[in-house]
Amino acid sequence: MDTQDLLTAGKSSKLQRYQALVVGEKGIWRLVKYELVTLFSTWIPGALGLLLRSKLYPVLLGSTGGGVVFGSNVVLRHPGKLRLKRNVVIDDNSVLDAKGSDNQGIDIGENVFVGRNTIIYCQNGDVEIGDNANIGSNCQIFSAKKVKIGKNVLIAAYAYLVGGGHIYEDPDVPIIEQGRTASGIEIGDNVWLGASVKVLDGVTIGEGAIIAAGAVVTEDIPSFAIAGGIPAKVIKLRK
Repeated sequence: MDTQDLLTAGKSSKLQRYQALVVGEKGIWRLVKYELVTLFSTWIPGALGLLLRSKLYPVLLGSTGGGVVFGSNVVLRHPGKLRLKRNVVIDDNSVLDAKGSDNQGIDIGENVFVGRNTIIYCQNGDVEIGDNANIGSNCQIFSAKKVKIGKNVLIAAYAYLVGGGHIYEDPDVPIIEQGRTASGIEIGDNVWLGASVKVLDGVTIGEGAIIAAGAVVTEDIPSFAIAGGIPAKVIKLRK
């Protein structure tokens, strides 16, 4: 039985559904370990909390490099599918959720900063974030297939990358029952997404592009373009 089945199965216990939701791996010891780590470190503020999380959170993760910093109240779900390289900072109240039954999860490169209240979450998809990326506060990155963010990418506050959609062709069937579509999103190296930018599923943004604040990107943007508007259109090329 996969994760989604456990979450919706009427015969599974509340404990099984909880474990499927937050831990993603079977075995009572994995659940106990998760509960102990979060109980004794997640909520603690200040330097003591930073120290405890730097020592305890890596016990849950798939892999982690040195110098990784977790702010207070950072939520890790399916932590065995989270892989963080050196000097990553995950600010307060952020969520890393690698949920899925047969996905790889979330890979975060070196020197990446994830701002507070940001949610990076999968529904059987993968997220890859390149080295030196900076993701602002209150962003959301959702993946039902693959969201790839290149190196040195700047993503301003309140941006939303929507790596999946819904099937809606049959008006007589509730949309929630018609399943999902997912093509993925790719953001090239050295891209800057302004505040509140929305990037929809299936979009590729080329290297060095700039997307103006508030834009909704529904189609591919070429490299070194400056684009804005709803839907986003190329305004000019940088070179």
